Amino acid sequence: MRAPVLLICMLALALAAPSAAVAKSPTTTDAAARASAAVTGGAEYAESATAPAMATRVVVPGREAVRLPNGYAAAPAEAPAAVQAAIFAANEIVGKPYRYGGGHNRTFKDTGYDCSGTVSYALRGGRLLKSPLASGPFMTWGVGGKGKWITVYAHGGHAYAVIAGLRLDTSSAGERVSSGKGPRWRTNARRQAGFVVRHPKGY
Repeated sequence: MRAPVLLICMLALALAAPSAAVAKSPTTTDAAARASAAVTGGAEYAESATAPAMATRVVVPGREAVRLPNGYAAAPAEAPAAVQAAIFAANEIVGKPYRYGGGHNRTFKDTGYDCSGTVSYALRGGRLLKSPLASGPFMTWGVGGKGKWITVYAHGGHAYAVIAGLRLDTSSAGERVSSGKGPRWRTNARRQAGFVVRHPKGY
């Protein structure tokens, strides 16, 4: 009696083996993970409930930041650490609502951000700013002209930044269809007339 039972068990295991092999075959998620292995951080750019922090810290090859489908920006691998950190910091507040005066406190943290609060938060992430600045003071901050990696555009009523080629702005100016107000990465340029152009020294 035992021999047939043993034979049946062995047959069941043999039939289950192909299923196990299928389960281990590459999936779309595996492919994304392998693709991201070429970047530091190894995180997929899609938002994940299990690792939302990792989704904000994606690095891609090259010298230009890339706006990802989830609205975050991937930092370029060739950018200095301070520039990458500024991008990662900005990702933390992307999608938050616009709020006048938002982000202008000792901790930089708030429930909503205005234009200069957004720029300040990113710069703070890269350790390029100690205290939040309003748009007016940004007109004399840093060094005049465009930077190699980070450029801040400011006038008395507005400020935004271009970091590794992507525009960090609370305004949808220049877009055909508004993507909303509040901190956002935008791939399009906007008119620069009337803005003072500054950048952090060395960047």
